Amino acid sequence: MTVDVEEYFQVSAFEQHIEFAQWTRMPSRVEASTDRILAMFELAGVRATFFTLGWVAERHPRLIRRIVDAGHELASHGQNHVRAINQDRKTFGADVRQAKAVLEDTGGQPIRGYRAPSFSISASNLWALDELAEAGYGYSSSIYPGTHDAYGMPEAPRFAFRHGPNGLLEIPVTTVEVGRRRLPCAGGGFFRLYPYRATRAALRRVNRHDGQPTVFYFHPWEVDPEQPRVPGLDVRRRFRHYLNIHRVEPRLRRLLSDFRWDRMDRVFPIDDARTDAAVSTTSHA
Repeated sequence: MTVDVEEYFQVSAFEQHIEFAQWTRMPSRVEASTDRILAMFELAGVRATFFTLGWVAERHPRLIRRIVDAGHELASHGQNHVRAINQDRKTFGADVRQAKAVLEDTGGQPIRGYRAPSFSISASNLWALDELAEAGYGYSSSIYPGTHDAYGMPEAPRFAFRHGPNGLLEIPVTTVEVGRRRLPCAGGGFFRLYPYRATRAALRRVNRHDGQPTVFYFHPWEVDPEQPRVPGLDVRRRFRHYLNIHRVEPRLRRLLSDFRWDRMDRVFPIDDARTDAAVSTTSHA
């Protein structure tokens, strides 16, 4: 179970509407919505991985300590939510090192995991995985092994694999295979679009048919139906961001009870060069 900790105004879809210079003037919602998630996880007895922006950690250090104190894994989402595809190697390396330092200083624990904003590592910038290894990360969860209009690497393995001479573990977000098609089933907008039963069936298929654990993700702003509405969005962006956000929290509560969940660093063999030893996360009978 993973959470991408960012503000509602930092999503990639809003890049053309909200400039970086405006962020500090926007109403902050991330602390309250993340606390809501922490309470939900505590009630369900779930420990998760929180891929967190360095920008958020700098402004909400007490939130970061609450995440760590509750037994969750703190991981990196980069510093300022810049997509890896929009950075050269030097800039990317500086970004992930800065975020790692900020999060380690704030959370008081080593940062081993990284997720690129908008799953923006693919075939054209696999050097990013080498850079992560050189920066001291142990794993990444930054590749969507399918086709999407904004990201994706359909030729990538569906499940955890080692990359390059440094052996960084890449743990792709989960897809379900139907015939020869890979379909998304692991959270984000698709969790809001699909009926809940479709997500549950897909995750169970991955557990039972593929014998693999699943990687699910969502954002704090997705449990915040009262967030301010960003003006001037086109129909597509407005639909993607606000669709069914009032249904996310009750669906999450069902998801937490229907499956067993844990932190990324406990489910996957990050320190093991073999990837076939991953612990399977199975649904309740």
